[in-house]
Amino acid sequence: MQHKAVIFGEMLWDCLPSGPVPGGAPMNVTLNLHQLGLDSRLISAVGKDTEGQQLLEFLETFNLPLNLIQLNAEHKTSKVLVNVDDPENIKYTIVSPVAWDFIHWNIEIDEAVEASDAFVFGTLGVRNGESLTTLLKLLHHKTLRVFDVNFRPPFYDFEIIETLLGFTDILKINEDELDIFADYFDVEPSVKSVCSHLDQHYPMDLICVTQGSKGALIYKDGHITSHEGYKVKVADSIGAGDAFLSGFIKTYLENQPLDQVLDFACKLGAFVASKKGGTPRYEVSDL
Repeated sequence: MQHKAVIFGEMLWDCLPSGPVPGGAPMNVTLNLHQLGLDSRLISAVGKDTEGQQLLEFLETFNLPLNLIQLNAEHKTSKVLVNVDDPENIKYTIVSPVAWDFIHWNIEIDEAVEASDAFVFGTLGVRNGESLTTLLKLLHHKTLRVFDVNFRPPFYDFEIIETLLGFTDILKINEDELDIFADYFDVEPSVKSVCSHLDQHYPMDLICVTQGSKGALIYKDGHITSHEGYKVKVADSIGAGDAFLSGFIKTYLENQPLDQVLDFACKLGAFVASKKGGTPRYEVSDL
C-alpha cells in the first residue's frame, strides 16, 4: 500500500550567494517523501508572480501534485536570505509577509488531511493568524500528526507551540531547540529531562532529537534509542534535517523497528548533507 502524507507550511526561494534555489522545510519534506515512494502533497501558497510560477514549475519536474498549493494575488512568493559562511550552521533572514502566511481552509485540503497516513507541520508556517487558524482546523483529524518544530527566530510563540504540542503524536527537534524547550519549561537542558517533561505533559507517542554530526535519538516511554549517524563530507546542511524526517516518516509508517527507523533516517539525512542544496534528486538505491 502506498502511504499518503500531507505537509503544511512554507515554500520559498533560498537566496544563496550563488543564486536562488527552491526551499522551505515543508517543501523539502514533501519532495523527499515523494522520491521515497509516498503519495505526498504540500499545503502551501505562492504569489501570482514570476517567482511563484517558477517554484511550481520546479515541483512539476518531480511530477509532484500541485492541487493543494494556493495562488495568492495579494502577497508575493516567499524569499529567504541565506548566510552560508558556516556550512554546518546556516543562518536565515525570512521576508514577511508572504503568500504562505495566508493559507486559507477549504474542503479540498481538509479531505486530503483526513485521508492521509501522516500530517506534518511546523512553527514558521503559522507565524500569521490566518495560516494558524487553518492548521488548527486540520489538526483535529486523527491521522499521525508530526510536529517538526524547526524554530526560525523570531517567528515562534510558545503559547502557540503549547497548543500545537497538544495535537502532536511525533515531535522532532534538534539540539538547539531542545535547549530552548529546557529554558522555557525551566528543566535541566538534557535529553532525558526535556523529553520526560514533554512526554508527561503532552499526549505524544515519541520524541525524536537530531544531533547534527553526532546522529540522532528517539525517546519513547522513558527509553532512548540512539544512532551515531553516518560520517560524510558535508556539502551544506540545507535540508539535511528535512531529509532525516522524511526517512523517519517513511520507515515509521512501514512499522519498522525504531532502531531501523533511526538508521534509515540518519542515512538519508547524511546523504542530503553530502549534496548541494536541500532537494537533490535520488533513487532509494542511491542510499
